[in-house]
Amino acid sequence: MNWSEEWKRVQRSLARVEGFAARHPRALTGTVVGVLGGFAVTAFGIAPLAPDAADLQQHEITEAIVPVALDEQLAQLAAFDPGLSRTDVTRAADTADTLLKRMGAFDPAAALFLRNDPTAKRLLQGRVGKRVQVTATASGQVQSIVARFPAEKAEQQDRFFTRLSIERQGDQFVSKWETAPLESQIRLGSGTIRSSLFAATDEANIPDAIASQLADMFSGDIDFHRELRKGDRFSLVYEVLTADGEPINWDGRAGRLLASEFVNNGKSYQSVWFKDSASGKGSYYGFDGESKRKSFLASPMEFSRVTSGFAMRFHPILKTWRQHQGIDYGAPTGTAVRTVGDGTVAFAGWQNGFGNVIQIKHNGDRMTVYGHLSRIDVKRGERVEQGQKIGAVGATGWATGPHLHFEFRVNGQQQDPRVIAKASESVALPASARAAFQSQLAAAKTQLQAAATLGDGVVGE
Repeated sequence: MNWSEEWKRVQRSLARVEGFAARHPRALTGTVVGVLGGFAVTAFGIAPLAPDAADLQQHEITEAIVPVALDEQLAQLAAFDPGLSRTDVTRAADTADTLLKRMGAFDPAAALFLRNDPTAKRLLQGRVGKRVQVTATASGQVQSIVARFPAEKAEQQDRFFTRLSIERQGDQFVSKWETAPLESQIRLGSGTIRSSLFAATDEANIPDAIASQLADMFSGDIDFHRELRKGDRFSLVYEVLTADGEPINWDGRAGRLLASEFVNNGKSYQSVWFKDSASGKGSYYGFDGESKRKSFLASPMEFSRVTSGFAMRFHPILKTWRQHQGIDYGAPTGTAVRTVGDGTVAFAGWQNGFGNVIQIKHNGDRMTVYGHLSRIDVKRGERVEQGQKIGAVGATGWATGPHLHFEFRVNGQQQDPRVIAKASESVALPASARAAFQSQLAAAKTQLQAAATLGDGVVGE
């Protein structure tokens, strides 16, 4: 008998049996394991150089084939649970039980820990909107909870975030409260105007805070309330801040718009963000080095619609035609209102038809007025900076609905705010910073060229 060929035949048979078992594990587990468990292969080695096969001394060698423990493997597979992860934000009405239930976890022990552990309790205390990630088994047993939200100290919020971690260790949970640094990523984006700037940036997955900065960047060049055209395009380079790799958008803080090109009605406008290392102040500049930052913004609101301009109108309450001495912006109650320029709060309180009103004194006998507010966030005598939030839209005083009445006064006389904004002074780039500006500009141009090729969308670097 050719034992070499016989051994190969046995191996092929074993392979066929194992393959069949793999295809039909449950039906054949017991049978195959039982058969293979008692199987042994006997082979004979023949001494070389023997003159007569009948006289050869034969040695029997027995080698057992250890079977694959299919039952054990199937049991391990059934016990394997990769865990499921879900992310949401905390809400004002959340309890430990409702939060976990909404996240797909049903774990009384974890809920009890959230209610009783001093560190874990902070998850549902204080501000709402904490971003929470829960990892649980398929049966709903919590394995870990991680929450990320702004640092508690205001002076740290631009550079750090808070991380609350809760981890299961056996039958116990361990909690940890940490302050960790935010990291930044550079992204390129582009979009096309089809209805509004906000709709276009949404379609391109660009954060709202970056869209607001885009409007501010070109507010001296483009009236985004009136001058946008269908087919206008923009390309941009921006920074996003991340917490453990996840982009943040806390209180509108999502990062900085670094450079952009906007084509409006066939005309191209470019701008880049530059921070002077000597003064520590940053601003937007055109590619020619001229500042884009004017002394006054074109609008006291980031996004809204003009409901009544600086012109004759039929007064909705007095029912007579008269000159409207300001601009009305329609927006929901609570929408943030910002100051259009640096200055000092001259008045903050109630004033007849204006309702809750703020008056800000600027340089050169100029004053801005913000009326019908639902909330006032500044006090008389307080120093404010351009773009600072000072209150919120409302319908106080003589108002038929929520809106902001905005006036610009020069020597006590009302002027068209948009005309004033376009004619206002630019903030000059210091001569000592021009070399650094040109270096940063060269990099921004390269990035914008890449962004323009994207189509409507975003890519990270």
